Amino acid sequence: MLITGCFAACNAGVQGNKQPTGTKDTLTYSYKTFKQRDADCGNSPDSTCTIVKINYPDFDGKKALNDSVTHSFIKLFATSSGKTDTGYNQLADNFIGVYKAFKKDQPKSTLIYLLDGHAKVLKQDSTITRIEVSGYSYHGGPHGIELTSYVNWDTKANKSIALNDIFVAGYQDKLNRVAERIFRKNEGLKDTATLNNGRTYFFKDNKFNLPANYLITSKGIQFLYNVYTIKPYAADKTELLVPYTAIKILLLLNSVVKNYIK
Repeated sequence: MLITGCFAACNAGVQGNKQPTGTKDTLTYSYKTFKQRDADCGNSPDSTCTIVKINYPDFDGKKALNDSVTHSFIKLFATSSGKTDTGYNQLADNFIGVYKAFKKDQPKSTLIYLLDGHAKVLKQDSTITRIEVSGYSYHGGPHGIELTSYVNWDTKANKSIALNDIFVAGYQDKLNRVAERIFRKNEGLKDTATLNNGRTYFFKDNKFNLPANYLITSKGIQFLYNVYTIKPYAADKTELLVPYTAIKILLLLNSVVKNYIK
């Protein structure tokens, strides 16, 4: 089921979000809602049955961008059903299929599964459209999980912005060292403190590494470690802002972030 809602965002981005002087929305979009309920829901309200619900921006005439948002949802919330998700319908079918398999195995269980996803346009300017893709998923176990990812879109080139599009060749190790210093300072860790003690941190091989999950902001690159990535569930997610001032020598002169470099 697809529900369409057209707001002020259709012509001027998300209403109420103030843009800095000299910036403006460059892409038009409307918010739509995909919803699929388990067939056994009957007339029960959504809150009492297994359901997949996804709210997302649909950009006018921008198939590649819309596909990128869809793929971000799939990467975050695809189940281990063994089937490949190619869109919201397939994602929902496989998610509900996992629930049906669970109910077949445990018919007396009263548990319900839930996938509640939402994507929102955080900001647009003349070069970049930034979208946050996030949501909550529960499909068994002691608790559900909240996850977030980002789409950073080059408005003019009509493509996703990779770190290689921003940094000079061979930037990886230098960026990693700068980011680790900031991370340790934020966490109150000494230079020699372990990053894998089996309790508070579990970086692989006790080596700091940056996630492939990041948001391009006007101040710097904000990396996001989702829950369970480097810390236990109770610690929640971890944000790490690497300011442009700390990595200026690593940035390409004519990249999409050139207007933010001072």
